[in-house]
Amino acid sequence: MVKIKKQFIVFIAASLLLTAIQGLSASEKQAVFNSTLGGQWYPADSSTLKKDIDQLFQKTEVKPADNIIALILPHAGYQYSGRTAAMGLASLGKQYKRIIVIGPSHHVPMEDTLSVPQETVYQTPLGQVAIDTEFIGKLLKYPQFQVVQQANLPEHSTQIQVPLLQFSQKNFKLVLIVAGQCSPQTISKVASILNSLIDADTLVIASSDFTHYGPNYDYVPFKDNVQQQLKDLDMDSYKYIEKLDSAGFLEYRNKTGTTICGYIPIAILLSMLDKSSQAQLINYATSGQLTGDFTNSVSYFSVSFSGQWHKSAPVKQETNASGLTKEEKQLLLTLARKSIVYYLDKQQILEVPDANISEQLKIPRAAFVTLNINIKSALTGPRKNTQLRGCIGDIFPRQPLYKSVISNAINAAVNDPRFIPVSKGELKDITIEISALTPPKSVNSFKDIRIGIDGVVLEKGNFRAVFLPQVAPEQNWSREEMLENLSLKAGLPADGWKEGASFLTFQAEVFGEAEK
Repeated sequence: MVKIKKQFIVFIAASLLLTAIQGLSASEKQAVFNSTLGGQWYPADSSTLKKDIDQLFQKTEVKPADNIIALILPHAGYQYSGRTAAMGLASLGKQYKRIIVIGPSHHVPMEDTLSVPQETVYQTPLGQVAIDTEFIGKLLKYPQFQVVQQANLPEHSTQIQVPLLQFSQKNFKLVLIVAGQCSPQTISKVASILNSLIDADTLVIASSDFTHYGPNYDYVPFKDNVQQQLKDLDMDSYKYIEKLDSAGFLEYRNKTGTTICGYIPIAILLSMLDKSSQAQLINYATSGQLTGDFTNSVSYFSVSFSGQWHKSAPVKQETNASGLTKEEKQLLLTLARKSIVYYLDKQQILEVPDANISEQLKIPRAAFVTLNINIKSALTGPRKNTQLRGCIGDIFPRQPLYKSVISNAINAAVNDPRFIPVSKGELKDITIEISALTPPKSVNSFKDIRIGIDGVVLEKGNFRAVFLPQVAPEQNWSREEMLENLSLKAGLPADGWKEGASFLTFQAEVFGEAEK
């Protein structure tokens, strides 16, 4: 049983839904993914940035090789890790047609999910780079890959590599992948998917800093001879990388707790590489060396891998659109109720053995959990009236379906800002309903919205709101009446949907417990 962090729950309940809606609908309107790092992680002025990067590459003394197929590069600010990253890129002896950058998600929790952009170009102060939309389209055929814009937009681990690539490579197409927390099975599956799509003109970069040491990172495994012990810890990690041992690398990380932020991207890369590939350590550095202070220090590696990609057979595609069995639906309802009871009793999340979960329920899929309470009416005597008691969910897939149900059941019970937390005594009168969603898609016109079939996300400027598919039929609304009420829910006038608004639609499998 894992104790849940209060701030994490609040984040999920109060902000994840709105930021998800904001990120995706905004990106639908434009084809340009604008860098969010200029002025923070590197200079926003193009001439200053180019000069800084040029100085980083001038300091490198690395012999280029034309058989390099992959790199591990750091992703701190250029003043800290820029030289180490430049040395890695200076080892490249040829130009690549496609460059894939896989980095960890620092801002949005995602489980067994990797996020890709849906824009067509990426913009930095140095100009635009074409995004390989054809390649990304193939990735999106697999449920492990989703578009989670609130993960993409602020993520420095992927974006910080791009200006360096613009400086050192020409005429390449870019694939940015933000990786969430992934099981060994998902790591292996993702590696197989990527291996089935890449070719000899593809470079893969795993973006990762290594040990984050010190009180700022809540990791102080030793206090004496820090510089040497830190190096020993990092080099022991590298031994598994050198052996291309993905499983051993993950096991070492779990055993030592070493704070390697990009351990998932590294594990994916190691799983992709053929055993004939050769690793070479190009540079190792720490921020402690640069500042002269090891109170807090971050480690940086640049590692190259030479060899060739051995393209694998196409990976069987799965679906997460529909098709839950009666048994799977009942299991999800059982998990939702047990999770609420367990959290109210122990303030912890219920952990479920993976072996008890079907493969369909492990596929990343968004879900809403709705709690309705039956209250005896003073006017009608024993007849019961149903009232909403809580409703929280995700619009975009970011974790396996069964985990989405567990977390949102808890959120609906204790974190819906419209209600006070559910008490144990109320549970006997509460009925649970689950809506398992399909990924949202934009529509050209409100006329494309189908009442009783489509859930709707409305956005207009900074105003936004969502209705599940069942809301309009339950209220006996027409499409126009539904949109009027959705506008009011978003804080707009009733006719606010008529001009300047955009819409996303999704479908849902809706099922619930029998009424209490």
